[in-house]
Amino acid sequence: MGRNNLTWVSEFVLLGLSGDWQTQAGLFVLFGATYLLTLLGNGLILVLVRLDSRLQLPMYFFLGNLSVVDICYTSSGVPQMLAHFLLEKKTISSARCGTQHFFSLALGGTEFLLLAAMAYDRYVAVCDPLRYAAVMGLRLCAGLAAVSWLVGLANAAVETAVTVRLPTCGCHVLNHVACETLALVRLACVDVTLNQAVILASSVVVLLVPCCLVALSYARIVAAVLRIRSSAGRRKAFGTCASHLTVVSMSYGMALVTYMQPRATASAEQDKVVVLFYTVVTPMLNPLIYSLRNKEIKAALTRVLTRSSESKW
Repeated sequence: MGRNNLTWVSEFVLLGLSGDWQTQAGLFVLFGATYLLTLLGNGLILVLVRLDSRLQLPMYFFLGNLSVVDICYTSSGVPQMLAHFLLEKKTISSARCGTQHFFSLALGGTEFLLLAAMAYDRYVAVCDPLRYAAVMGLRLCAGLAAVSWLVGLANAAVETAVTVRLPTCGCHVLNHVACETLALVRLACVDVTLNQAVILASSVVVLLVPCCLVALSYARIVAAVLRIRSSAGRRKAFGTCASHLTVVSMSYGMALVTYMQPRATASAEQDKVVVLFYTVVTPMLNPLIYSLRNKEIKAALTRVLTRSSESKW
């Protein structure tokens, strides 16, 4: 197709999840409640890490970063979904679409990389406990967090740049709940080989490599735990990793299946499920998993509440 025939639209129409008003009203209540729980849960973890001196440890430094990512990630998409549930015309400008696309990719990539950094933290804690404080110093922790954020931002910048430039030849209806990469690529009316290559390379950088690092860390952890003679010692060692391993399994699983495909062959409905899972479900579950399975978090909450009640008297 000649370049003179190519056109770019100024806004997109998002079809969303349903056209039925009652269904949309129910989804508004459900997603609204989930969003509030996400903000409260992750906000509570940030407050506890900040106020309780016993949580000034590398593991909770990374957990604080993860909570920031989850708050920002869910806020990049859910408020718009909630607004669209109440609107008859579900439109989003091209500029807002590109912005949402960038932040969604940046925060998602950062989360995957942070989980890999947390896996290394657990590896050092279990396999080299005597040197844990020396190895996981402030400089290394800050460096790992900074790399996670910078790589996530750089990856998003590249992928967004090659996606938003795609002409759609007048087609502006996105069968999706948000401006997601595969949905935008499907709408293009030009060759998308470059985009498919970038998607694959991006998946390797922010998904496959971190996933391999997590797998290697846990392979070493399992080997170290199995050498512990007492069953109580083994349970304690596994217990320090249980919350993180649960979040890792939940976060990497669906993304690997979806985004490691070299071509945009996933169905639109599958894309919607993936986006909703990472935008709505995961940010809400992460603080629940870490708080319910972590005695230190629960103890910190008790101490903060006790100090708060005592200060009132």
